Amino acid sequence: MLKTIAGFDRIGEENAFAVLARATKLASEGRDIINLGIGQPDFQTPGHIVEAAIKALRDGHHGYTPATGILPLREAVCSDLHKRIGVDTNPDNVLIVPGGKVTMFMAILMFGEPGAEILYPDPGFPIYRSMIEFTGAKPIPVPIREENEFAFSAEETLSLLTDKTRLLILNSPANPTGGITPRSEIEKLVRGLEAFPNVAIMSDEIYGQMTYDGMEHVSLLGFAEIRDRLILLDGWSKTYAMTGWRMGYSLWPDQLTDKARKLAVNAWSCVNATAQYAGMAALTGPQDEARAMVAEFDKRRKVVVEGLNALPDTSCRTPLGAFYAFPNIKATGWKAKELASALLEEAGVAVIGGPDFGILGEGYIRLSYANSTENIQRALKRMETFLAEHRKS
Repeated sequence: MLKTIAGFDRIGEENAFAVLARATKLASEGRDIINLGIGQPDFQTPGHIVEAAIKALRDGHHGYTPATGILPLREAVCSDLHKRIGVDTNPDNVLIVPGGKVTMFMAILMFGEPGAEILYPDPGFPIYRSMIEFTGAKPIPVPIREENEFAFSAEETLSLLTDKTRLLILNSPANPTGGITPRSEIEKLVRGLEAFPNVAIMSDEIYGQMTYDGMEHVSLLGFAEIRDRLILLDGWSKTYAMTGWRMGYSLWPDQLTDKARKLAVNAWSCVNATAQYAGMAALTGPQDEARAMVAEFDKRRKVVVEGLNALPDTSCRTPLGAFYAFPNIKATGWKAKELASALLEEAGVAVIGGPDFGILGEGYIRLSYANSTENIQRALKRMETFLAEHRKS
């Protein structure tokens, strides 16, 4: 028998893809499946972005690019950050990567090792914990609580930091909860981090342009006092409906930039050349379709929240960002993953059980409203019927 390193015995995965595979299989067998599981916009990539990629192919951009990405794209990233956040950044600190997960992988790989502690949001994106455990570091969950509107608490987060803490992972707007941490808490956290100058911070802001009800997205990039240890994660997948293009970017502090570049050289050489030209068109071109997409998500959000709160023994806080709802199903008497499985197999509705996002996810399920209003309403009706007929409470 081949013997792999112990890390592979600890590594997890993102169960949304397993649910997608099962939903796809059931659909191929003739079942009518409504998929509210996968976090993927149901919109096409805007046409001018697609045309930019086609033009790049026709113009002969078929070869390798610098491992960090083409300079015009890195400059476009800096220009966009200045426009949205009001900060000046250096293109030399930007790394173009094949998707958002790569930045998580790199940051955790840089700081994770046996004896180290890495803090991550719980419930949160499952790859955080998976990668932490892979490296042998100790994962320390930062509770994301419903009673706190699914924002992280600065006081609670700071209380978990020790002299073993190497990396703090933050995510706002958040997956899976849709929570947004307000400026007051972020400012309090930044002040408290002054006492822990050796802790790096990775801020996952992939949903930063998806906020509702006038909520402000507060980027960690706006705080000069932590810029020398901040890793920013962002990209094109959600904002521009470009999940399959595999395009993300990260901004690294000076002391980590060359380490990140070397990891890129060792792992993927460079990102697809034509996709980079598409990414440039996304940032520099018209933003109308991206804004229209968020406006449509907002409409669906209201339908989802109203419908979930009308379900038997179910309650749902109004998400303030991203495109997820995280309803509380504790009163139904069902375990979350058991309910998610039953809804898929018996009702034809794909959702994700809360424990797939962490220890504190029990009692919740995640629904993505990146699907049509018609499908969302059909799914809610099926869920209502199922819960009424299968009450355990």
